[in-house]
Amino acid sequence: MTHPTFNSLKAPTTGEAITMKDGKIAVPNTPVIPFIEGDGTGPDIWKASQHVFDKAVERAYGGKRKITWLEVGAGEKSFRASGDWLPEDTLTAFRHYLVGIKGPLTTPIGGGIRSLNVALRQMLDLYVCLRPVRWFKGVPSPVKRPADVDMVIFRENCEDIYAGIEFKAGTDEAKKFFKFLSEDLKAGKNVRFPETSGFGIKPVSKDGTERLVKAAIEFALSVKRPSVTIVHKGNIMKFTEGAFRDWGYALAIQSFRDKVVTERESWIIDNKDKNADLNDVDNAKAIDPGYELMTADQQKKIVAEVADVLQKIYASHGKGKWKEKLLIKDSIADITLQQVLTRPKEFSVIATLNLNGDYLSDALAAQVGGIGIAPGGNVNYVTGHAIFEATHGTAPKYANLDKVNPGSVILSGEMMLRYMGWTEAADLIIKGMDGAIGKKTVTYDFHRMMEGATLRKCSEFAEDIVSNF
Repeated sequence: MTHPTFNSLKAPTTGEAITMKDGKIAVPNTPVIPFIEGDGTGPDIWKASQHVFDKAVERAYGGKRKITWLEVGAGEKSFRASGDWLPEDTLTAFRHYLVGIKGPLTTPIGGGIRSLNVALRQMLDLYVCLRPVRWFKGVPSPVKRPADVDMVIFRENCEDIYAGIEFKAGTDEAKKFFKFLSEDLKAGKNVRFPETSGFGIKPVSKDGTERLVKAAIEFALSVKRPSVTIVHKGNIMKFTEGAFRDWGYALAIQSFRDKVVTERESWIIDNKDKNADLNDVDNAKAIDPGYELMTADQQKKIVAEVADVLQKIYASHGKGKWKEKLLIKDSIADITLQQVLTRPKEFSVIATLNLNGDYLSDALAAQVGGIGIAPGGNVNYVTGHAIFEATHGTAPKYANLDKVNPGSVILSGEMMLRYMGWTEAADLIIKGMDGAIGKKTVTYDFHRMMEGATLRKCSEFAEDIVSNF
């Protein structure tokens, strides 16, 4: 049993660290799990959630497995105690023990400190923000068929505009940047009001794209999901979001060729399946309705694409075999926000950039009951590091009232247990949540929207979940 050296945090006397072995996490029977209680309603939510986690592990494994909880500091509670919003001991604990969980955190408004959530993700290189979205029967929803929403979002977590590279309007830095933009890059004319403009940098890398898309595809294959959709705004931002799309497709084809088919490939192959005598030109016309309006060079390129696909993969993917493969497709971000409402069944796993993923995950959460029960995880699948978290805010006006819904942290803990391979305990939590909500024993947020419901406190709702294991 080895523990790190802390500055002031006291290491636990029991439990062992989760480690990496042969590219996978190795979880002992008594893992040490660092947790951040959270600010505002955090203490109420955490107490209820930990009770559910401990009971699920106890019920699933009969005492053979047990979590050793280690509280670490961050946010307002930490600042009041130590004057530090994010102590080094907290980072040390998460680095050493690999897997942790946190409640909602306060980040002070104004300059001087980044979002603590963003800081943790970047410091630990937690490049995937994992957001599963599903509906629990009985949860109030603004849409007619919330059960159709069953998606898992892989949101890139470290790049895009969240990299934090910004220059405030009117500062020397903004002026220097505009001068560089104008004189060196000859792009200053694109800034309409340079004197009053702030500037932000949007880095999107091939490396960052590939590791995110790889994680999304491996997940989809492991749980037999039908598709991965690359969501982007590449029609406007061609060298960032457009590159994300192109690099994503290339990674899928290069690394998973025998297991995947792209949407365009599926059209080409299906056309050939339906008509074995179809020539490449007619196939090209079928997949591109604007073919007749193209230049000769453009037409030649499409015909060559058809020939290349049929030559390379028709033997392995033709005659209907492509239907058994994981479908890789893409969708423009704005139309995606419409189509997850109008045709949610067409989306299963989504791989997208940071800002798109932020919008999309919260919009989807609204369709299945709101962010109050939306879970989230931040994962590095290479190092094994992961922090699971509440996706909502601190709601300080409800602090210490034993009132709010603990569902977000509870379901984030369910994700954590599943990530650890403790699927039996995770399944119990899903069963318990289904049972409690199905019987309309719910906290105030659902109670006010559900006819005939029984109002439960935060702690009571946790007990209801346990009783429905």
